[in-house]
Amino acid sequence: MSTRSTRLDITGMSCANCSASVGDAVASLDGVAQADANYATDEATVEYDPAATSLAEIYDAIEGAGYGAVSETATVAITDMSCANCADANRDALESVPGVVEADVNYATDEAQVRYNPAETSRSALYDAVEDAGYSPVRESEGGDAGDADREGGDAGESARDAARNAEIRKQLRLTLFGAALSAPLLFMLVDNFLLGGAVVPDRLFGVGIHWVAFAFATPVQVVLGRPFYMNSYNALATNGRANMDVLIALGSTTAYVYSVAVLLDLVAGSVYFDTAALILVFITLGNYLEARSKGQAGDALRKLLEMEADTATLIDDDGTEREVPVEDVSVGGRMKVRPGEQVPTDGVVVEGQSAVDESMVTGESVPVEKGEGDEVVGSTINENGLLVVEATKVGADTALQQIVQTVKEAQSRQPDIQNLADRISAYFVPAVIANALLWGVVWFLFPETLAAFADRLPLWGQVAGGPATVGGTVSVFEFAVVVFASAVLIACPCALGLATPAATMVGTTIGAQNGVLFKGGDVLERAKDVDTVVFDKTGTLTRGEMELTDVVAVGEVPDGGAVTERDDGAATDDSATADDSATTAEDEILRLAASAERGSEHPLARAIVDGAEARGLDLDDPESFENVPGHGVRATVAGDEVLVGNRKLLRDAGVDPAPAAETMERLEREGKTAMLVARIPAGADDGELLGVVADADTVKPSAKDAVGQLRDRGVDVMMITGDNERTARAVAEQVGIDPENVRAGVLPEDKSDAVEAIQSDGRKAMMVGDGVNDAPALAVAHVGTAIGSGTDVAIEAADVTLMRDDPLDVAKAIRVSDATLQKIKQNLVWALGYNTAMIPLASLGLLQPALAAGAMAISSVSVLTNSLLFRRYDPDRDYALLGFLRR
Repeated sequence: MSTRSTRLDITGMSCANCSASVGDAVASLDGVAQADANYATDEATVEYDPAATSLAEIYDAIEGAGYGAVSETATVAITDMSCANCADANRDALESVPGVVEADVNYATDEAQVRYNPAETSRSALYDAVEDAGYSPVRESEGGDAGDADREGGDAGESARDAARNAEIRKQLRLTLFGAALSAPLLFMLVDNFLLGGAVVPDRLFGVGIHWVAFAFATPVQVVLGRPFYMNSYNALATNGRANMDVLIALGSTTAYVYSVAVLLDLVAGSVYFDTAALILVFITLGNYLEARSKGQAGDALRKLLEMEADTATLIDDDGTEREVPVEDVSVGGRMKVRPGEQVPTDGVVVEGQSAVDESMVTGESVPVEKGEGDEVVGSTINENGLLVVEATKVGADTALQQIVQTVKEAQSRQPDIQNLADRISAYFVPAVIANALLWGVVWFLFPETLAAFADRLPLWGQVAGGPATVGGTVSVFEFAVVVFASAVLIACPCALGLATPAATMVGTTIGAQNGVLFKGGDVLERAKDVDTVVFDKTGTLTRGEMELTDVVAVGEVPDGGAVTERDDGAATDDSATADDSATTAEDEILRLAASAERGSEHPLARAIVDGAEARGLDLDDPESFENVPGHGVRATVAGDEVLVGNRKLLRDAGVDPAPAAETMERLEREGKTAMLVARIPAGADDGELLGVVADADTVKPSAKDAVGQLRDRGVDVMMITGDNERTARAVAEQVGIDPENVRAGVLPEDKSDAVEAIQSDGRKAMMVGDGVNDAPALAVAHVGTAIGSGTDVAIEAADVTLMRDDPLDVAKAIRVSDATLQKIKQNLVWALGYNTAMIPLASLGLLQPALAAGAMAISSVSVLTNSLLFRRYDPDRDYALLGFLRR
């Protein structure tokens, strides 16, 4: 057994038992010979057989035990990849590096996302592995990667990648122009031979045979344009042991060129195909140029997002002086002044001022959001009008913008399962194409008499050849077999197949990010479209998550008002001419007394009452005494009188009859509100009097009902899980349009994941939507876990999808983006597979000339990319609105 030893930095250990747990978890894996964890150093040493277990499994085992193993993620830009097989070769090379946990290589973005153990390897080792595989990595300084390094390094890394991408575009353009200039005379000769029967081009030019002239033009093209394909073919076969698209191009072009040289030297009889050999390389190089440009356009959205980062910040020093500094000099806790029209330099919290902030670049929300003291702001968003002082909370790679970009990049590297089909096909595609071309070349050569009659029915071939369409005529049997082989090799296009999924995924994840929906991977993007049940948490997801004062109802004699009675709208009135005034006075007095009493409490219900009173401009008294009665309410002395705010038992114990408010209490509770009775016992009195009722509620978000409606329009079953009581849960469900039968109330936090598993036990594919720590286990077990962006970091970490806005409507939007992306992937796959299915037989039967086959192959890849780029126009809100209009 060949073993490997690795050292890991462990997080979360707090005692010797923790280190034992880590060691036991890792030692239980097959192939692990020894595992020791040291609590004192927070390290673990593992000796294992890489053939039996992987470093990724070791990391998973540590995380499964409740601890963490330190890893870093690097984005490595790679040039010279020509198809999905190249991506596979780079992935294998990277994953063979000791210390690499996992590697995902995306041919569409020319990038690899590599997770590695920094204690065992470095970025230099990753770059070396790519070079050893025969490809060219874009080398960056250690730690200089956007998303996981400091901001300065991140910018440098992005510049390096952009420079490499632009250099590749320029190189392909230069090669194309060089090849086109030398191939133009060859193309003219081909057109003359094809259309004019050789009437224009003479047999000799300046005393030199025309075929030697063609040789002179074609040879530089073969050497200069063919060199990259020859080198990549050698690396693919000799270094990686697998054939790629470059092998097909090198075979096809070389076959035409070498055969033509053999004819020129009278080694074989037939026609020369120097024009074909050169045009093959020109067409393919032109295709590479267009493909490189398309790849660059597909990534424009993310690059533009990064370009919108603020460059400087106005820092406020401890002595109050202000100075402008580069944004990378801002540290956590620094205070920054943000003037109207300026960008917020980095993530932070408002400590002074009030303004509206345009957050559209991050959340997709076009309406500016009001910000005041205590509100969080996101770096690089635009301060619209007021002056803000912001305290930095996150800087560099930790900012929301950098995290969004990194999340999208990681999502683009994790491909949907549908890509497995394309990968399996691509793995066998090139060898199968070569075998097919050889087979038909041999068949045409060995059975000329049998195929002669069929060849007579191939007029296109006869025209292109410039001779009769009969085997054994102007076109020799050997010549015909060679051309069929070259055409059959060239027409195949594994690059189109390899681009079909990653190109669409790249655009789809970017569309999601632009609309405030972050998918953690292309696999998540694919799963979301299959969701048939959405399970919402209630508090903070469908509701605001904050208690608000909703009702003040007077039901008895109020100190400053007359006798009042309840109205259906929750206000109060009487039969006197001053009914409205007295009702207002009664309500305000009840609220003033209740809020004054509650000023001594920090309970959310109390805070809602106090905030509601202050919002009405009421003058509150400080309680002279205060008593919290757990589970029942509060007693306080306000202006000499005892004030009670609480439930029925609190009032009964004080000798106050709650019966006059019974109907009001029941109605408010049916509406899902928390109703509290308010009573007063005058100073020196033995009996108290019931004044009225105040009610708080966690109000439903304005868009919750529309979100449920949109999901139900798609045929998605909508459910709700909450720890709240049945009555409140059903009231909220009724407000948003959820069937009461689909409500699971009174579910303890630790039981939410069991509830989701029970829902999925009958084959449902559920999306769990939540925002709190107690939702994290349920998010993890759901088919798709979705976290509201305003929720906790734990919930976001456990989720597959993060909604940057605090808006349930984005749940339906996420599913629509997923569905649209998968439709685009299927379009691309149908095009790529259909193209090959149709064209390979045509080439094998001699119906395509090699140059035309090469041109068609180049066009197929560009077509797949173009189809994916058209997807950038997709707007999930606009398209849904259009669908709704058509339905009406």
